Amino acid sequence: MCIAIPGKVTSLLDEYTALVDFGGVNKKVKLDLLGSCDDSLLGQYVLVHVGYAISLISEEEGKETMKLIEQLMEGEEDGYGV
Repeated sequence: MCIAIPGKVTSLLDEYTALVDFGGVNKKVKLDLLGSCDDSLLGQYVLVHVGYAISLISEEEGKETMKLIEQLMEGEEDGYGV
């Protein structure tokens, strides 16, 4: 099973690379799989798998998924994780 994590594009570093915010952790992400990469991506949410943005998602879906991941992580800290 593969997992893709949602993040918000905060800046474009070059034609094929963006800085993406994963709930306070910023990482460089390759944009090659999205096709065209321009300023319209700024502020958009993307699903990222192994360093590549694999698709755009809605802001609502991105925020909801990030919230669920945070809840799972809180359970891990309490010893109640999956």
